[in-house]
Amino acid sequence: MNKTGLVEATALKAGVSKAEATKVLDAAMDAVVEALKKGDDVQVVGFATLKVAEKAERKGINPLTKQAITIPAKKVVKFKAGSKLAL
Repeated sequence: MNKTGLVEATALKAGVSKAEATKVLDAAMDAVVEALKKGDDVQVVGFATLKVAEKAERKGINPLTKQAITIPAKKVVKFKAGSKLAL
């Protein structure tokens, strides 16, 4: 399912227009991104928990040249599924 499908399903289940569902979905995604950028965890009970984790700098190998390279440190988002996502 892509964003269009999610908007359509949300609009149908909530009994609102697609435009309203799009606004709500965009606002929710923006709020999640802002919270993660601040370093906060985002927990939707039963659905998922999102956390920012630090990945340390590490050594790697360029597959084309076989030369050793340094992969810089970065921040990544960790996703932990909640109980309602157990399939």
